[in-house]
Amino acid sequence: MRDLFGDGIFAVDGEKWRHQRKLASYEFSTKVLKDFSTSIFLRNAVKLIMKISAAAGAKQIIDMQNLLMKSTLDSIFKVGFGVELNTLSGLDDSGNSFTKAFDDSNAIVYWRYVDILWKVKRFLNVGLEASLKQNLKTIDDFIFELIRLKKEQMKTGMIDSRKEDILSRFLIESENDPEKMTDKYLRDITLNFIIAGRDTSANTLTWFFYILCKHPYLQDKVAHDVRRVTGSEDNISAEDFAESITEEALGRMHYLHAALTETLRLYPAVPVDGKCASEDDILPDGFKVKKGDGVSYLTYAMGRMTYIWGDDAETFCPERWLEDGVFLPKSPFKFTAFQAGPRICLGKEFAYRQMKILAALLVHFFKFKLVDEKDVTYRTMFTLHMDQGLHLHALPRF
Repeated sequence: MRDLFGDGIFAVDGEKWRHQRKLASYEFSTKVLKDFSTSIFLRNAVKLIMKISAAAGAKQIIDMQNLLMKSTLDSIFKVGFGVELNTLSGLDDSGNSFTKAFDDSNAIVYWRYVDILWKVKRFLNVGLEASLKQNLKTIDDFIFELIRLKKEQMKTGMIDSRKEDILSRFLIESENDPEKMTDKYLRDITLNFIIAGRDTSANTLTWFFYILCKHPYLQDKVAHDVRRVTGSEDNISAEDFAESITEEALGRMHYLHAALTETLRLYPAVPVDGKCASEDDILPDGFKVKKGDGVSYLTYAMGRMTYIWGDDAETFCPERWLEDGVFLPKSPFKFTAFQAGPRICLGKEFAYRQMKILAALLVHFFKFKLVDEKDVTYRTMFTLHMDQGLHLHALPRF
């Protein structure tokens, strides 16, 4: 993983992991980030509505996964790095090139786990490893330029200190410890936050809309939940509807929250994860683990186990999360999509807020139908991308 993720938080342990988590933890806990991110999510959701409206008016097929990837990438770059990427509007070719290079690299690096000759191919610079090298250059050129521009902004005082993004916070830290916080280390940190902020939310929403298209009555139930909470009119504009999506309104969208959580149970953004034992241990079932052993757990499989979720484990049922219409969370050691314990996902609430905003606007204004009813599958990579995208017809709901 190191060629792609470097020393970022997903690929390190010990002091580097603690250092990055501490700084990121402070950032995610601030009200400034919460308010700022909400405004960005709403603004980009409105842009997405306009994009889909144009396609629906022209009776064009949309690739929902592609649109969601662009929308969430634009959001994470603005919230995390203070940069307007504009991939959704198609104004930034470099952003699109970066996205393709990043997705392809993700898949190629993951393929190394079953390719026993990958080191030989990397040495000879042939096959997928040659492609990876080219993709990594595209990624590095893009990220290093981003860091250079951010440094210039900080020197000239162009950055609004009230909205310090994640990269700015790490850049400030780099001034205190330039030997450790090199541009290469900043590149690694940045790239890891991109995959955290883009892929997880976009992947989950892609599977969410796939399920809603498979079960139209669920699509109507989610739309009804959103409309009930917001009290919006049929002919409201996207901008005005976005204003009704307040923090209080999001908190009352219990059925939508349950439907997204049920999606994560069956289609977790990170389908398999692993840890390394820091000491000898004995698991609850008596299995002995030695210091240094790798232990993997399959979140995808766990979400479908009748042993954990009951006889209807493979049935999509948002009601399993509701009691008297109110969302009730499960133990993170049972519902492991966001991990648990000291490594529980820092961006959990951040992700839910982005997903709920995008989902609420989309289901309020459109009904979605699958172009092809055949079952879809996933692309093998670190995150659960849908293979070949999600092709839909979008129809105005009103």
